[in-house]
Amino acid sequence: MQTPTFYDIFKQLNDTPRPSHHEERVADFLCNFAKEHGLRYRRDAQNCVVIEKDATPGHENAEPVVILNHMDMVCVAKDGYLRDGRPFDALNDEIRAYVDVVKNPDGSETRWMKAEGTSLGADNGMGLSMALAILADDSLVHGPLEVLTTTNEEDGMSGAEALATDFIRGRKVINLDSEAYDEITMGAAGAYLQIAHFKADWASVPDGYVFRRIVIDGGLGGHSGVDINKGRCHANQEICRFIQNFGTDKLVVCALNGGTANASISSVAEAVVAILPENEKGLTEAVNTYNDQLRQQFAATDAGISLRCEDAAPCKQYLRNAADIVSAFNELPIGMLKMRDDMPGTVMTSNNAGRICTTADEVTISCHSRSFGNEEMRALGQGITATFKKYGAVNVELLMDTPAWVERADSPLVALTCQTFQDVLGFEPKKVAMHFVLEAAYYVQKYPGVEIASIGPLIIEPHSTSERVNLDTADNIWKVTVELLKRLA
Repeated sequence: MQTPTFYDIFKQLNDTPRPSHHEERVADFLCNFAKEHGLRYRRDAQNCVVIEKDATPGHENAEPVVILNHMDMVCVAKDGYLRDGRPFDALNDEIRAYVDVVKNPDGSETRWMKAEGTSLGADNGMGLSMALAILADDSLVHGPLEVLTTTNEEDGMSGAEALATDFIRGRKVINLDSEAYDEITMGAAGAYLQIAHFKADWASVPDGYVFRRIVIDGGLGGHSGVDINKGRCHANQEICRFIQNFGTDKLVVCALNGGTANASISSVAEAVVAILPENEKGLTEAVNTYNDQLRQQFAATDAGISLRCEDAAPCKQYLRNAADIVSAFNELPIGMLKMRDDMPGTVMTSNNAGRICTTADEVTISCHSRSFGNEEMRALGQGITATFKKYGAVNVELLMDTPAWVERADSPLVALTCQTFQDVLGFEPKKVAMHFVLEAAYYVQKYPGVEIASIGPLIIEPHSTSERVNLDTADNIWKVTVELLKRLA
């Protein structure tokens, strides 16, 4: 059997739908992969999988090495994107990747992998594919290997949080989940993810009202950690601002929905409203004015941003408590809140309200707060909880309270990784801390003495439909990882 490349495996992985909270099929894929290659594996109740491979002969006494990735992805599609004539189904449709070759001014070419109409899943599918390719290749030199793949990393890290303390043996962890090719990650912000639940207080829409759909779209969105300080439009925030500015005394709200993932900056949001005919002209004028303001405000960051009003199908009911819900949202701190003094360009604290969702029973709002200061993060999260409750939330559900992680400065694994970069690629990576959560915090807590080095290829706009990975950097990260394993053996 021909040894598959990590690109071959990435294609297989993207043929298996794997949104967060729906990893059963990709966990099956990993277990079957282990069986096909005669490798031992274990799967826990959260569908986390560890696959073990014995050391290359002669290296059995080397310290075990863990290669860490997560199997889930943030799966988002462009607004209105159709898959074979029907709406894209993240739970059942594959990701269709393609390679775009870009000509550079100096005549060289750069290869980018992108996806048709959706996010790509290079975060963290590219790293996972490399780990599996290492397992499949018997020509490589390494010590005992444990390839650990977790679930729900993108939306709560419940897989890592629930890992048993004896699930892995290794204390040297190579994490392939970084997205900046010339960096090695030595720290990550903590996270406080909560969902506010407001009861849907329905009442009948009075006779004589007309129905309109107010839509904001065309924003770039993006990763709420990586892109939170880039000044991009938060569609959820702007739709709520517009409704409040126009006045909930002039319209009633029948539905309020926006965003596709808790960890993404919302690029699309909409409100279905009912309004008296005599107020229609004022609504149209207000929409046009606000649209002009948005286009001017976000000209440099979201060139395609648009707010519009269109006809909507009649609704029987409206939300009597919509004004409270909108007011609660508009009191939330959104975006970058503080920068780190000791690391220029690094965000210290932020908050993202990634999703608003209206169902028959409730309206929910998610808040994903991040900080390198654990006390600061929890104070922010608790303040947000208080805001929600002030405006009538019946429950604020805490899904994640993950501490920040900082790798120790004298880590031998980090030093060896840096030296390997220098020897293989001719440069030493920058040591950075990232304003997004990595699972490392759980490993430091669960596995005493663990060392973690996090590296990866260049991935642009993860968690968005603009997501793309630079394949030249992916090839080079493969070379570094293979050489690093050899040196650790």
